[in-house]
Amino acid sequence: MAEFRVMTWNVQNLLSVGHDSGPRTTVHLDAKIASLAAVVDVVRPHVLALQEVGTAEVLERFQSALSWRMPRRAIGEPDARGIRVAFISTRVLRDPVDVVAFPPGLLPVQVADDPPGSTGPKTMDGMGRGALQVTVRANRRDVKLVTCHLKSKLLSFPGGRFFPLNEDERARYGAYALYRRASEATTVRRWMTSEIADRGDVEPFVLLGDMNDEVDAATTQILNGPTGSEIGTRGFDIPDQGDRQRLSNLAPLIDPARRFSRIYRGRGEMIDHIFVSRFLAERTTAVTTVQAAGGPLPSIDDDPTDTQGDPGSDHAAVVAAFDY
Repeated sequence: MAEFRVMTWNVQNLLSVGHDSGPRTTVHLDAKIASLAAVVDVVRPHVLALQEVGTAEVLERFQSALSWRMPRRAIGEPDARGIRVAFISTRVLRDPVDVVAFPPGLLPVQVADDPPGSTGPKTMDGMGRGALQVTVRANRRDVKLVTCHLKSKLLSFPGGRFFPLNEDERARYGAYALYRRASEATTVRRWMTSEIADRGDVEPFVLLGDMNDEVDAATTQILNGPTGSEIGTRGFDIPDQGDRQRLSNLAPLIDPARRFSRIYRGRGEMIDHIFVSRFLAERTTAVTTVQAAGGPLPSIDDDPTDTQGDPGSDHAAVVAAFDY
């Protein structure tokens, strides 16, 4: 038996200088990379899933700053803002696959008001930020890992506003965000189900990333599966036919004092998650959150530009270790 460590982290706009949401100067970018690298060097994961990554060049620059060598990388398809998910690893990353399109049976969803002069509402038929799957070899087994970054709960409005003009607009755009996040969660769950293919009790599968909602939220539960068999419940210890496809959220294993990955208006939220197949759920030895070097997480509000370019991230990382 040997330990295998995975980590997921929304690194908050690890983007090139000049990007609208990126660091304002090279000095700011260098400080951000150094603060992020300091955390990774302490945790020393074998595989790190990243959200809010810009170009491959910025990712390579981050890798070069690490003392804990993670030379392999895979980077996903960009969204409309040029932001991606990615993996870096100490091990070879094989067979990368982008997951974008909604699965059969899931119709396009409305994501904005009707544009002036349009013949219909603005809709999406795929994930705004595509998910990414890779395969690594760990302890004589292939491990399939998928990372995703679902639609944020922080709303944006026409014209780049982060505030609504009235309550009607706020309600509509809240619904659009929920439609999209639920459809993206369904897309990822369908993909994981097809990949696991009734082997989750005997093979390792990992889903990790920024799900943008808490453990008991409806969209997170889409990923988790039917209630009643979660870690910490009586049903988890009772063998069930669904164990072969089920994903278990590892959040209940985190010390309650550390069970948050973002602070919103002064309140801790657990919105970054690691889900694993039954095989790994039974072999989990540690799960925790890790904050950026240099101090506690900032408390954010509804305007994400308030911390633009700051060192570190407004998310804590989530780390899990397994022995098998």
